[in-house]
Amino acid sequence: MSDYGVFGDEYYVNMNLSTEMELPQGRESVLHYFEQVRKRYPTMSNFYSREKGEFVLEEEKDGGAYRWVSTEPKRINSGMVNPDSFADACEQHHAILEMVPYELSISPLDCESLSVMLGFDFACKGNHNEILHEAIGIAPGLDKFTNLPYGKMLSNEPSIQFSLDDDCRTQCRISFETRTTAFQIRSGEFSEEPLSVYMMVRRYDSLGANESYASEFQRLSGLCRDLVDEYLIESVLQPLQTAIAIR
Repeated sequence: MSDYGVFGDEYYVNMNLSTEMELPQGRESVLHYFEQVRKRYPTMSNFYSREKGEFVLEEEKDGGAYRWVSTEPKRINSGMVNPDSFADACEQHHAILEMVPYELSISPLDCESLSVMLGFDFACKGNHNEILHEAIGIAPGLDKFTNLPYGKMLSNEPSIQFSLDDDCRTQCRISFETRTTAFQIRSGEFSEEPLSVYMMVRRYDSLGANESYASEFQRLSGLCRDLVDEYLIESVLQPLQTAIAIR
């Protein structure tokens, strides 16, 4: 499968490259890089800076789907919100990773980590922690605590991390973010905040002599796609959709 938009109210595909050394911070270097990105994607025209040396270039957000890229002192980021397909987002990230060795002088040795992340947001009212419990369960050793008298679940954000190779350099992490507060549970007044699911596949350490950032991203994005298709959809995303729908 490639179009994951049907499994959440919003979804996004991000790429992050963390470096060991700081990136060029000079005005010319930064602007030149973003100009090259804009040449590739002319609709990305909103450029601005944030605190601590972060610069962002993005499309207009009015349509609900948009591209963005950013730089931090030791990190390159690229993202696409609600893309038409997973492949469309990966094409952008691949293009960025082909640029950065030349535009920002990032050597294959300089890789601290390279990752691809899929995020899914579910808009829902009610106690996110209970919804997540209903959808995917809880560790058996903790399940009895959910039946305590007067007990209401205030936090339930499970995560699991596992290796995808023998030397543990390639890893996958699945995590959740609930946004229900104790005040909302106490008052019974819930806002429609998103409940989020994240799957990240990350590779650590420098690249080898025959590796490139672009080719390594292809490997990681392929692993991420396979894990979503074979496990995440059936075990997490669809059960969450069902648990939210019956409320």
